[in-house]
Amino acid sequence: MEDFFLIASILLIIFSLLPFVRNQHWIFRVPEFFKIQLLFLQIIASIGLLIFMERNSWFWLLIGSQVLFIIYHTYLLSQFTKFYKKKPLTPKNDFKKIKIISANIYQYNQKFERFKDLIKKERPDIFITIESNKDWEIAMCNLETEYPYTEKVTLENTYGMHLYAKIPFQKVTTHYFVSNDIPSIEAHFTDEYGNDFVVFSVHPPPPSPTEEVTSKERDGDLMSIAKRAKEIKSPVLVIGDFNTVAWSRIAKLFIKNSGLIDGRSGRGILASYHAKYWFFRAPLDLVFHSPTIFLNELKVLEYIGSDHFPISTIFSIDISNRSQEKDVEIITKEEKKETVKLIKEGIKEKSANRDF
Repeated sequence: MEDFFLIASILLIIFSLLPFVRNQHWIFRVPEFFKIQLLFLQIIASIGLLIFMERNSWFWLLIGSQVLFIIYHTYLLSQFTKFYKKKPLTPKNDFKKIKIISANIYQYNQKFERFKDLIKKERPDIFITIESNKDWEIAMCNLETEYPYTEKVTLENTYGMHLYAKIPFQKVTTHYFVSNDIPSIEAHFTDEYGNDFVVFSVHPPPPSPTEEVTSKERDGDLMSIAKRAKEIKSPVLVIGDFNTVAWSRIAKLFIKNSGLIDGRSGRGILASYHAKYWFFRAPLDLVFHSPTIFLNELKVLEYIGSDHFPISTIFSIDISNRSQEKDVEIITKEEKKETVKLIKEGIKEKSANRDF
């Protein structure tokens, strides 16, 4: 047992160290997703070392490293709990609330009715489907009676995207920031009080051994979206499958570039992926919003047959309330330079796994 916990501890320390390397290869980026799992396993491994291992120099090196990473991972994860931050602010005025659902439905998922039943039950004002192809578009046709305003980006490469709304568009644009087969939707709306607001739907490609070798396209796409969000004068809400986790460095850089606030902060980790394997869950479906957008609710919804759970947020706009502006993080000159570099590299990167 001593050898088992010794080897396990070394591997866990290596996985914990890899995300500190600024290399965009998936080997260094994928371990970012598993902070929850690493924390759990490191606690078990530390107990195992204390019980079974002889008190030698290896023991003190391993147990010391494990304790440091347990503290570090606990700190990272605690930022999304009510223990780290007071309860998120809600608007002072009783404005009408807007509900949005974003769902990575998984292109090959054939449980169309299960998702449609969810929409009929939840009755959002706007809903977005990610990975939706022609089969999904046809299946959702009968929802257009209630959701007549649509933007359809029908692709068969798992990057299709559809937006359905009860609220009419003022303007809608589909962007292709880093590649002509990776869309994001920018939809402009006006609420019943005359407040303009923008919803951005995103789904950059993930770094993984089965998809993209590096995170270059993902990082470039997210930084492009962040900079575009910063340019928009109206309140902005960005939602979708970010293919990164809320505590990652790229998520923090997104926040600083966009001037938006992480909707999860103070509400919980709200892991949305993987829906079928509870031990491997991580928060990949994220929500960021302007300081004048106040979230009344953010939650993960029920299983729809996909590898992701849908996420739902209810919000209202109060442009006179500046109380959340203190939560906006300031970007440094070095981070601005890094952002420009990430965008250029993302545009240059050519996928070997997608058909153009």
